Amino acid sequence: DSFDIVGDGVKELLVGRDDGMLEIYNCESADDPGLRYDHALSESIASIQGGCVGKDGYDEILASTYSGWLTGLTTEPVHREGGSGEELKLSQEMQSKISSLRNELEHLQMKVLQEREKYQQSSQSSTAVSSVPVFSVNDKFTLNKDDASYSLILEVQTAIDNVLVQSDVPIDLLDVDKNSAVVSFSSCDSE
Repeated sequence: DSFDIVGDGVKELLVGRDDGMLEIYNCESADDPGLRYDHALSESIASIQGGCVGKDGYDEILASTYSGWLTGLTTEPVHREGGSGEELKLSQEMQSKISSLRNELEHLQMKVLQEREKYQQSSQSSTAVSSVPVFSVNDKFTLNKDDASYSLILEVQTAIDNVLVQSDVPIDLLDVDKNSAVVSFSSCDSE
């Protein structure tokens, strides 16, 4: 998307990448746009949009991720500084919003506990049937021309415990910055 997030009258280029990077480029120079800001999300970005969403007068960037989460970056200042001995007072509107969110969180926690208990009871009954849930998998296997390697990217809407890679030819696994996996090698029996 292109949007004037800085408010200087010139639109910036908003880029959401498959690797979860959200970038803002300054386009004052047509030849070479400069990276002004970047933010790393934990999953690939499906779409990105700039505009005024949450509070009037403060522009925001909204990004939708692969699993459907919406993430917002705002120009509204998050820190307010007071003078010496001055206490920061919350407006009545802000206090009621915080109270409403706390009540909603407590309600959701109670609902989760009830559903867990219900699941435990149903899974221990003699008529319980086990089934493997179907997950939508977002996978990419792309060639990196710079170092002649392939990147395997897997995203699922649940936690990934194990990934098994099996190959008929010897392979080397390269570590990358965003990798949080523990790699374990085992030799294959040729028969």
